[in-house]
Amino acid sequence: MHIEKLEYLVEVAKTGSITQAAHNLNVTISALSQSITSLEKEWGVSILKRSRSGAIPTAEGKVIIKKAYELLDKYEELKEVAMGYSNTIKGQLRLATIPGPMFLLEQAVMDFKHKYPQVKLEIVEQGSQDIIDDILNDKSDLGFIILFKDRLIEHTGLTFERLLKVKMVAATSMNSPLAFNKFITPEELRQQTVVLYNDDYVKWFMDDFQKKHGSVDVIYTTNNRELITRACLHYSAVTVGLNYSFIKEPLFSPHDSVILDFDMPEPSPVYLGIIQRKDAHPNNISKHFLERLKHDISELDK
Repeated sequence: MHIEKLEYLVEVAKTGSITQAAHNLNVTISALSQSITSLEKEWGVSILKRSRSGAIPTAEGKVIIKKAYELLDKYEELKEVAMGYSNTIKGQLRLATIPGPMFLLEQAVMDFKHKYPQVKLEIVEQGSQDIIDDILNDKSDLGFIILFKDRLIEHTGLTFERLLKVKMVAATSMNSPLAFNKFITPEELRQQTVVLYNDDYVKWFMDDFQKKHGSVDVIYTTNNRELITRACLHYSAVTVGLNYSFIKEPLFSPHDSVILDFDMPEPSPVYLGIIQRKDAHPNNISKHFLERLKHDISELDK
Protein backbone atom coordinates (compact mmCIF):
# COMPACT_ATOMS: atom_id res chain seq x y z
CA MET A 1 0.00 0.00 0.00
CA HIS A 2 1.32 3.49 -0.95
CA ILE A 3 0.94 6.52 1.31
CA GLU A 4 -0.60 8.39 -1.65
CA LYS A 5 -3.67 6.15 -1.46
CA LEU A 6 -4.33 7.33 2.09
CA GLU A 7 -3.83 10.94 1.00
CA TYR A 8 -6.38 10.41 -1.77
CA LEU A 9 -8.86 8.86 0.66
CA VAL A 10 -8.48 11.68 3.19
CA GLU A 11 -8.93 14.35 0.51
CA VAL A 12 -12.17 12.74 -0.69
CA ALA A 13 -13.39 12.65 2.91
CA LYS A 14 -12.57 16.37 3.29
CA THR A 15 -14.29 17.48 0.11
CA GLY A 16 -17.11 14.92 -0.04
CA SER A 17 -16.42 14.64 -3.76
CA ILE A 18 -14.12 12.45 -5.83
CA THR A 19 -14.17 15.05 -8.61
CA GLN A 20 -13.17 17.93 -6.30
CA ALA A 21 -10.55 15.81 -4.55
CA ALA A 22 -9.01 14.84 -7.89
CA HIS A 23 -8.91 18.52 -8.87
CA ASN A 24 -7.27 19.53 -5.56
CA LEU A 25 -4.67 16.77 -5.84
CA ASN A 26 -4.05 17.35 -9.55
CA VAL A 27 -4.76 13.72 -10.49
CA THR A 28 -7.37 12.21 -12.77
CA ILE A 29 -10.77 11.21 -11.42
CA SER A 30 -10.19 7.70 -12.73
CA ALA A 31 -6.84 7.33 -10.96
CA LEU A 32 -8.26 8.54 -7.66
CA SER A 33 -11.36 6.34 -7.89
CA GLN A 34 -9.28 3.27 -8.76
CA SER A 35 -6.95 3.99 -5.85
CA ILE A 36 -9.81 3.97 -3.34
CA THR A 37 -11.36 0.89 -4.95
CA SER A 38 -8.03 -0.93 -4.57
CA LEU A 39 -7.99 -0.06 -0.86
CA GLU A 40 -11.51 -1.42 -0.44
CA LYS A 41 -10.53 -4.65 -2.18
CA GLU A 42 -7.31 -4.96 -0.18
CA TRP A 43 -9.11 -4.48 3.13
CA GLY A 44 -12.36 -6.22 2.14
CA VAL A 45 -14.56 -3.37 3.33
CA SER A 46 -16.62 -0.60 1.73
CA ILE A 47 -15.14 2.76 2.74
CA LEU A 48 -17.17 5.24 0.69
CA LYS A 49 -20.76 5.36 -0.46
CA ARG A 50 -20.73 6.92 -3.93
CA SER A 51 -23.65 8.75 -5.54
CA ARG A 52 -24.28 11.55 -8.01
CA SER A 53 -24.30 14.05 -5.15
CA GLY A 54 -20.85 13.01 -3.91
CA ALA A 55 -19.01 10.46 -1.80
CA ILE A 56 -19.64 9.97 1.92
CA PRO A 57 -17.97 7.52 4.31
CA THR A 58 -19.75 4.39 5.40
CA ALA A 59 -19.93 3.65 9.12
CA GLU A 60 -16.83 1.49 8.76
CA GLY A 61 -15.27 4.12 6.50
CA LYS A 62 -15.49 6.83 9.19
CA VAL A 63 -13.35 4.72 11.52
CA ILE A 64 -10.87 3.90 8.76
CA ILE A 65 -10.59 7.52 7.60
CA LYS A 66 -9.96 8.71 11.17
CA LYS A 67 -7.09 6.22 11.40
CA ALA A 68 -5.83 7.37 7.99
CA TYR A 69 -5.66 10.96 9.29
CA GLU A 70 -3.66 9.78 12.28
CA LEU A 71 -1.31 7.70 10.15
CA LEU A 72 -0.63 10.61 7.78
CA ASP A 73 0.15 12.85 10.74
CA LYS A 74 2.64 10.27 12.02
CA TYR A 75 4.13 9.98 8.55
CA GLU A 76 4.68 13.77 8.44
CA GLU A 77 6.34 13.59 11.86
CA LEU A 78 8.56 10.78 10.58
CA LYS A 79 9.64 12.87 7.58
CA GLU A 80 10.38 15.84 9.83
CA VAL A 81 12.56 13.73 12.11
CA ALA A 82 14.46 12.37 9.11
CA MET A 83 14.93 15.87 7.69
CA GLY A 84 16.17 17.04 11.09
CA TYR A 85 18.92 14.43 11.05
CA SER A 86 19.94 15.44 7.55
CA ASN A 87 19.92 19.13 8.60
CA THR A 88 18.31 19.91 5.26
CA ILE A 89 14.85 21.32 4.62
CA LYS A 90 13.46 21.05 1.12
CA GLY A 91 10.05 21.78 -0.28
CA GLN A 92 7.67 24.67 -0.80
CA LEU A 93 6.12 27.32 1.42
CA ARG A 94 3.15 29.25 0.05
CA LEU A 95 2.27 32.46 1.89
CA ALA A 96 -0.82 34.60 1.34
CA THR A 97 -1.15 37.98 3.03
CA ILE A 98 -3.20 41.14 3.08
CA PRO A 99 -1.03 44.06 1.86
CA GLY A 100 -0.14 45.64 5.23
CA PRO A 101 1.98 42.89 6.85
CA MET A 102 4.51 42.69 4.02
CA PHE A 103 7.01 44.66 6.09
CA LEU A 104 6.81 41.93 8.77
CA LEU A 105 7.31 39.16 6.24
CA GLU A 106 10.14 40.77 4.29
CA GLN A 107 12.98 40.20 6.75
CA ALA A 108 11.68 36.81 7.86
CA VAL A 109 11.46 35.62 4.25
CA MET A 110 14.97 36.82 3.37
CA ASP A 111 16.51 35.26 6.49
CA PHE A 112 14.59 32.02 6.01
CA LYS A 113 15.62 31.72 2.36
CA HIS A 114 19.25 32.36 3.27
CA LYS A 115 19.14 29.64 5.92
CA TYR A 116 17.14 27.14 3.84
CA PRO A 117 18.04 27.81 0.19
CA GLN A 118 16.32 24.62 -1.02
CA VAL A 119 12.88 25.85 0.06
CA LYS A 120 10.83 27.48 -2.67
CA LEU A 121 8.90 30.46 -1.32
CA GLU A 122 5.79 31.94 -2.90
CA ILE A 123 4.05 35.09 -1.60
CA VAL A 124 0.77 36.55 -2.88
CA GLU A 125 -1.07 39.66 -1.70
CA GLN A 126 -4.85 39.21 -1.63
CA GLY A 127 -8.02 40.24 0.11
CA SER A 128 -8.89 38.40 3.31
CA GLN A 129 -11.67 36.26 1.84
CA ASP A 130 -9.44 35.14 -1.04
CA ILE A 131 -6.79 34.14 1.51
CA ILE A 132 -9.33 32.16 3.55
CA ASP A 133 -10.53 30.38 0.40
CA ASP A 134 -6.98 29.54 -0.70
CA ILE A 135 -6.07 28.11 2.70
CA LEU A 136 -9.23 25.96 2.74
CA ASN A 137 -8.54 24.74 -0.81
CA ASP A 138 -4.87 23.99 -0.06
CA LYS A 139 -3.58 26.64 -2.45
CA SER A 140 -1.66 28.39 0.35
CA ASP A 141 -0.01 27.04 3.49
CA LEU A 142 -0.10 30.11 5.75
CA GLY A 143 -2.41 33.11 5.53
CA PHE A 144 -2.00 36.49 7.24
CA ILE A 145 -5.25 38.33 7.98
CA ILE A 146 -6.82 40.69 10.50
CA LEU A 147 -9.27 39.09 12.93
CA PHE A 148 -11.99 41.24 14.47
CA LYS A 149 -15.34 40.61 16.10
CA ASP A 150 -17.38 40.34 12.88
CA ARG A 151 -14.99 37.86 11.26
CA LEU A 152 -15.61 34.46 12.77
CA ILE A 153 -13.49 31.61 11.46
CA GLU A 154 -13.82 29.04 14.23
CA HIS A 155 -16.34 26.99 12.27
CA THR A 156 -14.75 27.28 8.83
CA GLY A 157 -12.13 24.56 9.21
CA LEU A 158 -9.38 27.07 10.06
CA THR A 159 -7.22 27.84 13.06
CA PHE A 160 -6.15 31.39 13.90
CA GLU A 161 -3.02 32.23 15.89
CA ARG A 162 -2.56 35.78 17.13
CA LEU A 163 0.70 37.43 16.16
CA LEU A 164 0.26 41.12 16.94
CA LYS A 165 -2.41 43.27 18.60
CA VAL A 166 -3.23 46.24 16.40
CA LYS A 167 -5.45 49.30 16.48
CA MET A 168 -6.76 51.92 14.11
CA VAL A 169 -5.19 55.38 13.96
CA ALA A 170 -5.48 58.42 11.71
CA ALA A 171 -2.63 60.16 9.86
CA THR A 172 -2.31 63.51 8.17
CA SER A 173 0.36 66.04 7.18
CA MET A 174 2.09 68.57 9.41
CA ASN A 175 0.26 71.29 7.47
CA SER A 176 -3.11 70.11 8.75
CA PRO A 177 -4.89 71.99 11.56
CA LEU A 178 -4.80 68.68 13.39
CA ALA A 179 -1.00 68.48 13.31
CA PHE A 180 -0.46 69.47 16.93
CA ASN A 181 -3.11 67.15 18.32
CA LYS A 182 -2.45 63.77 19.87
CA PHE A 183 -5.99 62.53 19.34
CA ILE A 184 -8.78 62.92 16.82
CA THR A 185 -12.43 62.82 17.86
CA PRO A 186 -15.20 61.31 15.73
CA GLU A 187 -16.60 64.79 15.12
CA GLU A 188 -13.18 66.07 13.95
CA LEU A 189 -12.82 63.17 11.52
CA ARG A 190 -16.27 63.92 10.10
CA GLN A 191 -15.09 67.45 9.31
CA GLN A 192 -12.07 66.25 7.30
CA THR A 193 -11.47 65.16 3.74
CA VAL A 194 -10.65 61.45 4.05
CA VAL A 195 -8.78 59.06 1.73
CA LEU A 196 -8.55 55.35 2.48
CA TYR A 197 -6.46 52.36 1.55
CA ASN A 198 -8.55 49.59 0.01
CA ASP A 199 -8.42 47.06 2.85
CA ASP A 200 -11.10 44.75 4.29
CA TYR A 201 -10.66 45.84 7.88
CA VAL A 202 -10.40 49.55 7.06
CA LYS A 203 -13.70 49.24 5.18
CA TRP A 204 -15.34 47.44 8.11
CA PHE A 205 -13.99 50.01 10.58
CA MET A 206 -15.27 52.98 8.56
CA ASP A 207 -18.69 51.40 7.97
CA ASP A 208 -18.99 50.75 11.71
CA PHE A 209 -17.72 54.26 12.52
CA GLN A 210 -20.32 55.90 10.27
CA LYS A 211 -23.16 53.85 11.76
CA LYS A 212 -22.20 55.12 15.23
CA HIS A 213 -21.01 58.68 14.53
CA GLY A 214 -22.43 59.79 11.19
CA SER A 215 -21.19 60.06 7.62
CA VAL A 216 -17.57 60.75 6.66
CA ASP A 217 -16.44 62.61 3.53
CA VAL A 218 -14.42 59.82 1.90
CA ILE A 219 -13.05 61.23 -1.37
CA TYR A 220 -11.72 57.91 -2.63
CA THR A 221 -10.52 54.44 -1.66
CA THR A 222 -7.46 53.13 -3.48
CA ASN A 223 -4.64 50.60 -3.46
CA ASN A 224 -2.28 53.31 -4.73
CA ARG A 225 -0.29 54.45 -1.70
CA GLU A 226 1.17 57.42 -3.58
CA LEU A 227 -2.31 58.87 -4.17
CA ILE A 228 -3.01 58.69 -0.45
CA THR A 229 0.32 60.35 0.35
CA ARG A 230 -0.27 63.18 -2.12
CA ALA A 231 -3.78 63.83 -0.83
CA CYS A 232 -2.47 64.10 2.73
CA LEU A 233 0.62 66.18 1.95
CA HIS A 234 -0.85 68.57 -0.60
CA TYR A 235 -4.50 68.81 0.45
CA SER A 236 -4.28 68.06 4.20
CA ALA A 237 -6.50 65.04 3.81
CA VAL A 238 -6.70 62.47 6.60
CA THR A 239 -6.21 58.76 6.12
CA VAL A 240 -7.10 55.92 8.48
CA GLY A 241 -5.25 52.65 8.93
CA LEU A 242 -3.70 50.11 11.27
CA ASN A 243 -0.96 51.51 13.51
CA TYR A 244 1.78 49.04 12.54
CA SER A 245 1.49 49.91 8.85
CA PHE A 246 2.26 53.59 9.58
CA ILE A 247 5.21 52.65 11.79
CA LYS A 248 7.01 50.28 9.46
CA GLU A 249 5.70 51.28 6.03
CA PRO A 250 4.96 55.00 6.42
CA LEU A 251 3.07 56.80 3.70
CA PHE A 252 5.29 59.83 4.32
CA SER A 253 8.29 60.75 6.45
CA PRO A 254 7.84 61.39 10.19
CA HIS A 255 8.88 65.03 9.60
CA ASP A 256 5.95 65.55 7.23
CA SER A 257 3.21 63.71 9.12
CA VAL A 258 1.47 63.15 12.41
CA ILE A 259 -0.20 60.00 13.73
CA LEU A 260 -3.36 60.50 15.80
CA ASP A 261 -5.07 58.08 18.15
CA PHE A 262 -8.86 58.02 18.14
CA ASP A 263 -10.52 59.73 21.09
CA MET A 264 -13.35 57.25 21.55
CA PRO A 265 -14.00 54.03 23.46
CA GLU A 266 -11.60 51.30 22.41
CA PRO A 267 -13.40 48.66 20.33
CA SER A 268 -13.05 44.92 20.75
CA PRO A 269 -9.41 43.76 20.40
CA VAL A 270 -8.12 43.38 16.86
CA TYR A 271 -5.25 41.11 15.92
CA LEU A 272 -3.00 40.40 12.99
CA GLY A 273 -2.67 36.65 12.90
CA ILE A 274 -1.93 33.53 10.93
CA ILE A 275 -4.53 31.07 9.64
CA GLN A 276 -4.02 27.43 8.73
CA ARG A 277 -6.29 24.51 8.00
CA LYS A 278 -7.40 22.68 11.14
CA ASP A 279 -6.96 19.29 9.51
CA ALA A 280 -3.49 20.03 8.11
CA HIS A 281 -0.46 18.81 10.04
CA PRO A 282 1.94 21.80 10.23
CA ASN A 283 5.04 20.79 8.30
CA ASN A 284 8.62 21.45 9.28
CA ILE A 285 8.93 24.32 6.81
CA SER A 286 5.91 26.20 8.22
CA LYS A 287 7.09 25.63 11.79
CA HIS A 288 10.57 27.01 11.12
CA PHE A 289 9.21 30.02 9.25
CA LEU A 290 6.74 30.90 12.01
CA GLU A 291 9.49 30.66 14.62
CA ARG A 292 11.53 33.18 12.63
CA LEU A 293 8.53 35.48 12.13
CA LYS A 294 7.53 35.40 15.79
CA HIS A 295 11.08 36.38 16.73
CA ASP A 296 10.84 39.43 14.46
CA ILE A 297 7.46 40.40 15.92
CA SER A 298 8.74 40.09 19.48
CA GLU A 299 11.48 42.57 18.53
CA LEU A 300 8.83 44.90 17.07
CA ASP A 301 6.82 44.78 20.32
CA LYS A 302 9.92 45.93 22.22
